[in-house]
Amino acid sequence: MATTPNTALRAARNARLMSQDDLARALREAGCASATKRLVQRWEAGRTLNPRPSHARALEKVMGLPIETLGFGAVMAGRSLSGPDDGRDVESAIGDIEAGQHTTPGSGSLSRLPGSYSGVWLSRYEYYSSGRDATFTAAHYVVLLQHDNRLTVRSLPGSSPSSLEMDLTVDGHVTTGTWSELTAPDGYYRGARYHGSIQLLIELTGTRMAGKWVGFGKNFEVNTGPWELVLQNPSTSKSAIDAYNKPPESDTQP
Repeated sequence: MATTPNTALRAARNARLMSQDDLARALREAGCASATKRLVQRWEAGRTLNPRPSHARALEKVMGLPIETLGFGAVMAGRSLSGPDDGRDVESAIGDIEAGQHTTPGSGSLSRLPGSYSGVWLSRYEYYSSGRDATFTAAHYVVLLQHDNRLTVRSLPGSSPSSLEMDLTVDGHVTTGTWSELTAPDGYYRGARYHGSIQLLIELTGTRMAGKWVGFGKNFEVNTGPWELVLQNPSTSKSAIDAYNKPPESDTQP
């Protein structure tokens, strides 16, 4: 019986710039003593559809994502059992890139399969700083992973001194969810964490999302501003992620 590779787990590992050995080591440090590179290989090859509960807990701790988003069926009590993300749309896009049919930044339009959003995106939002009486733009390269109608977004560590997370749900051409950002320790906000809600409209091409964010300021006033995500590369392979693990060309960071 043929197996379907677990592209969601592989993409999440690549997004953290981890090798299979690195992931196994991190899992052992998280309390999963039996984790080995061979086990990680089995997971990514799709030979294991539902990991042991102890393995699932360690994966969630290391990756910071729910086990369902990592391409597995649910294994914990109280969760509905669902099949793994078959990854066909993402896998076909990865195959095109690994065959040399990739699109680099600024080289033209990108084609997407309908409803497939995994890949590397450029995130930009605007915010007003009352302390500086000025409006700024913050930019991050982010990895977007999709599992059914759920999207998880995490910034690449080399793209900004601040770290960004988003958890979204897609309903047609609208995606709604939450965002959280840990600001740069040496920046103006000195490592403060901010969070709020976000709603974006997805363009018909599937290569751009744009909308508004809402969040509290440091004086607890409700702030809002524009936010957009623009697709850079539909692959979540290690080589694609490595290419974007750098600051965007023009941005001012919080």
